[in-house]
Amino acid sequence: MIRMLTAGLLISLSWAGGVAAQEAFPTRPINLVSPYPPGGAADLTARPLAPALEKALGQPVIVVNRTGAGGAVGTQFVSQAPADGYTLVITVFSICTIPEADRVAGRNPRFTKEQFVPIGRLNADPLLLIVHPSTPYKTVKQLVADVKKRPNDVLFVSAGPYSVAHMGMEIFQQAAELKFRHLPTTGGGPAMTAIVAGHAFVSALSTGAVTPQANAGKLRILANTGVNRLPAFPDIPTLKELGYDVEVYLWVGMFARKEVPAQALDVVRKAVKQAAADPQFTNALNKMQMPPAYLDADAFQTWWDKDCERLSGAIRRMPQT
Repeated sequence: MIRMLTAGLLISLSWAGGVAAQEAFPTRPINLVSPYPPGGAADLTARPLAPALEKALGQPVIVVNRTGAGGAVGTQFVSQAPADGYTLVITVFSICTIPEADRVAGRNPRFTKEQFVPIGRLNADPLLLIVHPSTPYKTVKQLVADVKKRPNDVLFVSAGPYSVAHMGMEIFQQAAELKFRHLPTTGGGPAMTAIVAGHAFVSALSTGAVTPQANAGKLRILANTGVNRLPAFPDIPTLKELGYDVEVYLWVGMFARKEVPAQALDVVRKAVKQAAADPQFTNALNKMQMPPAYLDADAFQTWWDKDCERLSGAIRRMPQT
């Protein structure tokens, strides 16, 4: 009888120890995958976030740039990584647009939105609709009137197909019933160079990229693509207030595979919330003119679903070549 009790006690202790070991998280470094090269919004957000997360988690957080195919390579990698909470992705809206672009092109998506769960949104900047100062456009109304007279004539520049600039301009075209001509480039830097040099006349680029050029008189801002006017440009209207159903953001969020255990997800979500309020992180983003706009997992899920449908719908409505 004593032997049976002892054996039962050992089994109970073993089970309890197994549960405790299972619940311990994290016990080793976490990889934070950025699917974009250094210098992009995801990477610029990840760099100051990592040390703030380390303080919250008590483990190293390593930013890994796993680039290629406009963000598809790194995001697909995370979708296939072990679902243990140690490999997370910090990315932009492309987590929505890449699968939809694959579908409309007749390809099997390399990953899907449904493979991920949100951890938190970190920032969300509206785009600025800009023109070269040599153009006669002082208002959106003037731009729209001229483009309607000359469809497929006025050139807009983007950072490449399905980039935020491309999506912003496509959604604006659809809302205003316009037809611009598209000049895709290889990134945000080349796109900015093209419009500053006058090789294209219109674009919709991030506030951080546009602000110094606009302040130097190299660009003219006509509107922003958010719901509110920006404190830095209080006289610049939103496209919504001008009557166009346009809402586009360059946002950065963190995601995990949906199969990650709930306990690990809860730890990471609480740590991200703490890190997002860390003064070192918020100060770094403000200096880069990418002000924090944190949403926790539940609020981000609602916002993300709506934003994905807006972007995916625009892709489905694009002319297919």
